[in-house]
Amino acid sequence: MMQMRGKIVLVTGANAGMGLASATELAKAGADVIMACRSLERGEAARQQALAASGASHIELMACDLGDFASILAFCEAFKQRYDRLDVLLNNAGVVSLKRELTKDGYESMIGVNHLGHFLLTTSLLELLERSPQGRVVNVSSGAYKAGKIHFEDINLSRGFSVVKGYAQSKLANILFTKELARRLAHTRVTVNCLHPGAVGTSLGVNRQTGFGKSMHALLRPFFLTSLQGAQTALYLASSEEGGALSGHYFYKQKREEVSSKAKDEQAAKRLWEWSEQQVDQGRRAK
Repeated sequence: MMQMRGKIVLVTGANAGMGLASATELAKAGADVIMACRSLERGEAARQQALAASGASHIELMACDLGDFASILAFCEAFKQRYDRLDVLLNNAGVVSLKRELTKDGYESMIGVNHLGHFLLTTSLLELLERSPQGRVVNVSSGAYKAGKIHFEDINLSRGFSVVKGYAQSKLANILFTKELARRLAHTRVTVNCLHPGAVGTSLGVNRQTGFGKSMHALLRPFFLTSLQGAQTALYLASSEEGGALSGHYFYKQKREEVSSKAKDEQAAKRLWEWSEQQVDQGRRAK
């Protein structure tokens, strides 16, 4: 990874898994890292772990619940008071819900957190990204998008919910958002790219309250990549020359990869953007 000294980097979902690995490596490379976490208790434990592992002193923790528009907007206000620019926004956080759950604002949790939460966060921080000499947005998607479809007629999956249907929809949304945002920012110095990290042994799908899913996760762990291995493409896009020169692409194993026709559907990308904008505007007005 290239030197990141002096770069201001924001990582969502940084308290565990690939987010923690990414925050640690970026701090080790000299970046000023801000860890955006829903739980300050878990976040502080992770921050101490990252400080010890990186040998860095410039890692900050800030509260941000991506399933709550009010929390995201409060986070963005606080961030703008502390920083006058943002060099890299790594949208890493993600949830997998084995049963249908809703965010605080009433959205199915996977489309609500994985897509809408990051949509609101990113669009609210665009001004700071544009102030960077070369701003970057890196969105963690997944090869699961191939099984996905944007269910515009029932995007919250109130009928026929399944975990695969919900997760694949949210990961396809990540790619469509990447491509539409890149198109809208083509006249700026900000690049936007997304990636498939590979099959990583994170705690996605494990219920923190009940522990449901832990035994299956433990059984499968030997077959997964480590969090650090899974973070490599995100780190590459955050730091490499190519990550600052190309925009609107999907990467796997640090290389560009073609996506299916549905992930290149410009009309679907625009429609998703318009829907997303309507939803978050309601959140902004409610605040």
